[in-house]
Amino acid sequence: MQFVTNVIGQELKTFELRFEDAVKSNTALLDRIMKFIIKRKGKQMRPMFVLLSAKLHGEINETTYRAAALVELLHTATLVHDDVVDESLERRGFFSINAIWKNKIAVLVGDYLLSKGLLLSTGHNDFEHLHILSDAVKQMSEGELLQIEKSRKLNLDEAVYFEIIRGKTASLLSSACGVGAYSAAGDKAITEKMKLFGEKAGIAFQIKDDLFDYGKEDIGKPTGNDIKEKKLTLPLIYTLNNIDAAKRRALIYIIKNENKQPEKVKQVIDTVVQFGGIKYAEAKMNQYRDEALAILHEFKESEARKALEELVRYTTDRKY
Repeated sequence: MQFVTNVIGQELKTFELRFEDAVKSNTALLDRIMKFIIKRKGKQMRPMFVLLSAKLHGEINETTYRAAALVELLHTATLVHDDVVDESLERRGFFSINAIWKNKIAVLVGDYLLSKGLLLSTGHNDFEHLHILSDAVKQMSEGELLQIEKSRKLNLDEAVYFEIIRGKTASLLSSACGVGAYSAAGDKAITEKMKLFGEKAGIAFQIKDDLFDYGKEDIGKPTGNDIKEKKLTLPLIYTLNNIDAAKRRALIYIIKNENKQPEKVKQVIDTVVQFGGIKYAEAKMNQYRDEALAILHEFKESEARKALEELVRYTTDRKY
């Protein structure tokens, strides 16, 4: 990630100042919560993708900074709402908004962030950005609801899994690359190609997240957490579809009825490892990473292209 920081380090600092300004509120409680959110911000990968996608196709400008802020506002809003839906009390190793201020305030904070994003775009006539990001929010909602619907029956096949993660995870990264490119080039053909690049990178990113559930790294969530929440991830889907009927029934019974027992969760993890679920998911992740890089290499070589490549490789090589 060092090369990425070298290429857009100053622009990232400018973005951070713009984002802080974008979330300010005259309401004391809201302003306190916004400062809490800013202090505990994540790696800001999506704004990095926005800035680098713009730099790849032209110059980073005021429109680019607004696009990056819009992406981060929407992303943060969805995280706040997700913690309410998942009843999660932690986010990145800290208490979540709902853990401190309860669900009602957390939902309203998410709504506030969404509204700030809308006002930021409409106030500057960035309607193409708003169109791209609104489509992403729609896809994210559809992906989450599809996952909830299919997880009840535990009969997810691989095609549905990819439909889910294309919506709930990859769509926002796709949009980040799209709005970044459009802010600099104003070219819809380039925008669509960059959206596809972002989608491929986003799918690889989500598969990496799936793999963390079976690893030993300290990643801020317990190993086996997806199993405890009855989420069907790619390593598990592959395993369920490639073991005999008796083993399949046994695994499904554990996931449905014994998913809170550590020794049973470990049994599921061991079975997934034994029957090649991890290796299969890693191969798929690398496939999508390479497809993303192939699209990227259609554009001329530059520092921005090299930094985007490093960012894509980081999504699959990261330890947390």
